[in-house]
Amino acid sequence: MIGDKCLSGRLCAYGKANVTPVQGRTATSPSDEERETGSSAAARLLAVGRAVPRPPGVRPPRRPRLWFEILLIAASYWLYSLVRNAVPTRRVQAFRNADWVWRTEHGLGIAVERVVNHAADSVTWLIIGMNYYYATLHFVVTVLVLVWLYRRQPGRYAPARLALFLTTGAALLGYYFFPLAPPRLMPGGRFVDTVVVHHTWGSMASGNLASMSNQYAAMPSIHIGWSLWCGLCLALLARPVWVRVAGLLYPLLTLTVIVSTANHFWLDAVGGALCLGLGTAVAYLWYGALPHRLPRHPSRAVPVAARAGARRGTSGTACAGAAGPAGATVAALRPPQPAARGAGRPAGRGNGRR
Repeated sequence: MIGDKCLSGRLCAYGKANVTPVQGRTATSPSDEERETGSSAAARLLAVGRAVPRPPGVRPPRRPRLWFEILLIAASYWLYSLVRNAVPTRRVQAFRNADWVWRTEHGLGIAVERVVNHAADSVTWLIIGMNYYYATLHFVVTVLVLVWLYRRQPGRYAPARLALFLTTGAALLGYYFFPLAPPRLMPGGRFVDTVVVHHTWGSMASGNLASMSNQYAAMPSIHIGWSLWCGLCLALLARPVWVRVAGLLYPLLTLTVIVSTANHFWLDAVGGALCLGLGTAVAYLWYGALPHRLPRHPSRAVPVAARAGARRGTSGTACAGAAGPAGATVAALRPPQPAARGAGRPAGRGNGRR
C-alpha cells in the first residue's frame, strides 16, 4: 500500500542520508540497534493502523464523556417508560393477538408455558425469587454492564450502547403495532399470576402497580433483548472465564424466569432477539465493525483514517503529510543525526587551516 511503501522508503532513505563525508572521513550513522528500534516502533504503529480497517466515511468511536452518558441513559429510560405507557390500550386486539400466538405455539409444538409456570409456582422460594428477578435484574444488570464498558472498554462502549438503544427503540415499535396480553392475563388460560398469588413486591406488571404500566406491552420481550445484549458483551469482551460463562447463562436464566412467571410467551423472546439483531446491525453500519472487533481504547483507531488519507496522497516527502499522525510519529521516532565536524564554524581561508 502507498502508506506502507512510503513509510519504508523514508526509513531506508534515513539510513542512507546519515553518511556524511567530513575531511576525508565519514560521520558515523546511528547504530544498528537504534535503527532496529525505530523500525520496530514504526512496524508496531502500522500494525495498530491495520487493526480496525473501516470504509471511508464510517465514524470512529470516541471516548465517552461521563456527564453526557449519565444524562443520556436517564433521559432514554424516562422516554422509554413514557412511550411504553403511552401506547394506546387496545384490550380486544391484545387478547386476539395472544390467542393467535398461543395457537401458533401449539402448532409448532412449543406451547409448554403453562407447564413451566405451574411447576415453578409449586416451589414457593423459587417462584418468589423469580418474581424479584423479573422486577429488578433486567435494569440493574444492564446498568452495571454499561458502567463496566465505560470504564474498561471505552473504545467499544459507544457502539454497544447504540445497539442497546436501538434495541429498545425497536421494542417500542412492537408495543405500538402489536399489542399483546401476557399469558397470566389470558381468560381461561389457567396461568398463575405469581406476583398476585405470592404478594411479591416490585413488579409493575401485576398487583397494585399494574395501573401505572402498560399491561399489553409483551411483544417483544425487552427482558430478553437486554439480557442478550448483556450476555454477549460479557461473553465476547470479558477476560475471566467465569464472567464469560455467566454472560452466556444470564439470558437463558432470564428466559426461564419470564416464562415461569407467565409474563411472556416463547415467541416474545424471539421478538426480543430480533430487536437486538436489528440494533446490532445498525450499529455495525454506523461504526463499520461489531463492538468486539473494535480497539479497546478509541485512540488506537486514529491511524486508520491516516492510512486512508495516505492512499489518496502522493509519494516522497508529501507522504509524511498525507499519513497524518502516523507520519508525524515515525518522524518523531527518528534519532537525532550527529552534526558534521566543523559545522557552525565561520568559514575562513582553507577552512581554518593556515
